Amino acid sequence: MTPTDSPSHTLSAAELNRRAATIRVAVFDVDGVMTDGKLYLYNHGDEIKTMHVRDGLGIKRLQAAGVAVAAISGRPSPAVAARLNELGVDYVYLDSHDKQLDFDALLAELEITAEQAAVMGDDLPDLALMRQAGLALCVADAVDDVIDAAHWVSRHKGGEGAVREACELIIAARDVH
Repeated sequence: MTPTDSPSHTLSAAELNRRAATIRVAVFDVDGVMTDGKLYLYNHGDEIKTMHVRDGLGIKRLQAAGVAVAAISGRPSPAVAARLNELGVDYVYLDSHDKQLDFDALLAELEITAEQAAVMGDDLPDLALMRQAGLALCVADAVDDVIDAAHWVSRHKGGEGAVREACELIIAARDVH
């Protein structure tokens, strides 16, 4: 199923734009969204991940447009932490044991509601947050349940520019260039 033929994406362009314009924080899962979801493991247990440089620019542009950026991931990763720090992402929850608690803490810290949050995921642990968010986003290669729950599906796969697409969607809706 492709994003364009998914019957569950019933938001009109106007409604999608309206929701995107109200976003104050964009929350991204890491593995499978910011990365391609693959883990490259060395014999001694270290791992490497790849992130697309265009996603980084999208994050910077989104921040410049006045939208906070957060990452919530169930996995720890010093490399991801370093990259997110380099990008100036202030809200980083790695090795999250409860994404819901971290999401609630983020909303409380920013003093906003879930309707003012966009959440981008790719797999089942992201569903609860996506269902609460004002704007539920997912990558093109997300699992079917996540695609069905999304208001918008990227053209690109995770780790291949999907985050940039989501950032540009929100920026365009805010009419900030």
